[in-house]
Amino acid sequence: MFNIPEESRKIHRQVISNIIPAIVVEIMLLIYNLADTFFIAQTNDPLQLAAVSLATPVFLVLIAMGIIFMAGAMSFISRSLGAGETEQANSIASFCVWTAVSVGVIMAVIFMFFIERILRAIGASPETFKLAYDYLTIVIASAPFMLFSMACGGIMRAEEHAAGAMTGQILGNMLNVILDPIMILWLGWGISGAAIATSISIIVGAIYCAGYFLSGHSSLSIHIKHFRIRKGIAFGVLAIGIPSCLDLWLMSISQIIMNSLMSAYGDMALAAAGVVMRIDQITGLFAMGTGQGVQPLLGFCVGSEDWKKYRAILNFALKFTVILSLMMIALCYIFTGNIVSVFLNEPKAFGYAVDFLHIKLSSSVLFAVFFIYINALQAMGAGRASFILSVCRQCALYMPLLFILNHFAGEFGIIWALPVAELLSLLQTVIVYGKIIYNPKHLICGEALR
Repeated sequence: MFNIPEESRKIHRQVISNIIPAIVVEIMLLIYNLADTFFIAQTNDPLQLAAVSLATPVFLVLIAMGIIFMAGAMSFISRSLGAGETEQANSIASFCVWTAVSVGVIMAVIFMFFIERILRAIGASPETFKLAYDYLTIVIASAPFMLFSMACGGIMRAEEHAAGAMTGQILGNMLNVILDPIMILWLGWGISGAAIATSISIIVGAIYCAGYFLSGHSSLSIHIKHFRIRKGIAFGVLAIGIPSCLDLWLMSISQIIMNSLMSAYGDMALAAAGVVMRIDQITGLFAMGTGQGVQPLLGFCVGSEDWKKYRAILNFALKFTVILSLMMIALCYIFTGNIVSVFLNEPKAFGYAVDFLHIKLSSSVLFAVFFIYINALQAMGAGRASFILSVCRQCALYMPLLFILNHFAGEFGIIWALPVAELLSLLQTVIVYGKIIYNPKHLICGEALR
């Protein structure tokens, strides 16, 4: 029916073989994120759901630190392997892992010391303060293990061992799903049980990653003897990792602002917004999985200067993620009530959540295309562009729109702020990408796509 050249078929198979494990990881991450929300919802206590919504941005800050080393490893290692520089790839891998662990320890100490001030600053009410405090103090202790796992996952994907990263993610997430009902409901520990289950699953995932490298499954080494900061290793990792981290940090700050503004409309509106943000991840997981799956392939093409294959991979990835995102949007829109009822039964919170989700779904395809282009920029080593786009998307667009639309449209304006910001940021990203693709001075690798 379709006369697709064999070369294109090979590229499609290679892309899909890398995308599918990455999408499975995102699905498992979604299940992992929704598990706490789902089982806490079974306690029929909206205050615990509101507390989880408050804790989520703080948890995102820790994840953002891990993304520095995951994204930096994926981009820099894949380009090094494409250029045949295996020794440098080992040094990058070791740098990412051991620096990630060190940062995890430092972050855990800082958050433990300032946790009460942080919760007051992000708008915890007297009813939700202790619940959010109990959840975060437990989860934060697992920060070093979390960052270790994320760095290892980036290394595995960079060497096109996406299945290894997928296995570790599935192992930890499934354990979390199993432990959640036991600790939240059966033992009656509520939100504290959710935190304990999360921490255990993170630690087990880290143990798997350590075993993966120690057993020789990887062609790269994370041994401390390969640790190097010189030769541009730190710069190469941070130039890509920091913009990725900054995007999630700013996203976390944006969510804190959103929670603070939404809390003015009551705990039911806050609980509904928190549930909708998690449900919306369903439509975004394909874009995130596709972007992370193709980034190492694109990076390898950049390192080997195979621009024809680069363009073929990018074009296929864009079509793939848009089609799948549209399918997920349709399903979520048709079954909105059924999906929301899994998490919320309180009539006012349920009504808010249904309306909020319909608004949020309007931005899902925009995010899908945006995320693919951002990963393409990172694969090229265009750290400066990623940094500027990350700052503009959150600081220049989304955050101001939260205040502006809240003023004019109340709680619904707060939700509309993200779709409007996504549209504007996508237009900006396409323009920037179009300029960079022919301008070598913006690329760390020093080459323009031809």
